[in-house]
Amino acid sequence: MNGIYETLCCSFQITRNKPVMKTAKGTRKCNCKQEVVTRNLGNGRFQMMHQSVCSECPNVKFVAEERVLEVEVEPGMVDGQETTFIAEGEPHLDGEPGDLVLKIKTQPHPVFERIGDDLYTNVTISLQDALIGFKMDIEHLDGHKVTIQRDKVTKLGACIRKKGEGMPNYENNNLYGTLYITFDVAFPETLFTDTQKEEIKNLLKQDSVNRVYNGIRGN
Repeated sequence: MNGIYETLCCSFQITRNKPVMKTAKGTRKCNCKQEVVTRNLGNGRFQMMHQSVCSECPNVKFVAEERVLEVEVEPGMVDGQETTFIAEGEPHLDGEPGDLVLKIKTQPHPVFERIGDDLYTNVTISLQDALIGFKMDIEHLDGHKVTIQRDKVTKLGACIRKKGEGMPNYENNNLYGTLYITFDVAFPETLFTDTQKEEIKNLLKQDSVNRVYNGIRGN
């Protein structure tokens, strides 16, 4: 079983004071049942109307009772998804009690952002690692390590994908989204000497690039 599945599958209890209907002394007016009656208006005219069959019912009162509900957060559930407890809502004098609806509210994570079943994160690497390559591990939500290795130049804003390292799908927990990793590059703050600048030029052997373009349209 995938470790992410085990981490995201959990349950907890909530306690609420639910109003419960109890029998009380006396009677009360109600509209618990109606029937259609026909009234003769004369001259061959008739009128159909609704009429209450019972006008009095046993009296009731509401008493608060403590209820403990077991809430299960299933793998793949998304923000805003609802869990319904039938007949655990507010009671009605002349009808069935309502339902209690709990809505999932996810807290922001400092490392990962979820969109659908996919996860997104950013990694900052040094300029040296960006140029010569690197190997590192990212700790996932359940603690397992996702290894990233690059043996070539990593450009600022480059993105790599790790299939199967996203969130489990709610409908099919055997399917997982993708983990998208976008790279930022931390440039050195060192002030290079003229000699070092020449050494860098000789090492990179790269001509100056001064292309001006419309970055909004991507041209």
